[in-house]
Amino acid sequence: MKSPVLARAVARLTLTKKAGDVVIMDLRGLTSMADFFVLCSAESDVQIRAIMDAVEGGMEEKGVNAWHRESGSPHWVLLDYVDVVLHIFHTSTRTFYNLEKLWGDAKAVRVNDDAPVRKPRTTKPKRSTARPATRKRVKAS
Repeated sequence: MKSPVLARAVARLTLTKKAGDVVIMDLRGLTSMADFFVLCSAESDVQIRAIMDAVEGGMEEKGVNAWHRESGSPHWVLLDYVDVVLHIFHTSTRTFYNLEKLWGDAKAVRVNDDAPVRKPRTTKPKRSTARPATRKRVKAS
């Protein structure tokens, strides 16, 4: 799988577990360590683990296994697919490391969940202009 396709696949898999602020950074031409970084944020250590499991499982289904996994800290997990490296940060940890600023020369693209959203109805339903039928009153004898 080519690295741009791999980066998008990894990014999409993070969204299945509601990862926040997903960014793909194109490092080609800037470094030889990887072609792309995929960065995402999570609100809890449990969510970090869920995102990691979803990405690993989804990529294994495509026949792609992580070359290296680093999870020494519960607030930051790294999955290395050689040309693509996924960083899953707790929101506070991501701010501290600020990889977007460190690799500021890289082209960065935000990835959003493109799930279809049901649009609210913009027109009111039409009311019938016909008069309701009237009942005849029957006199009691």
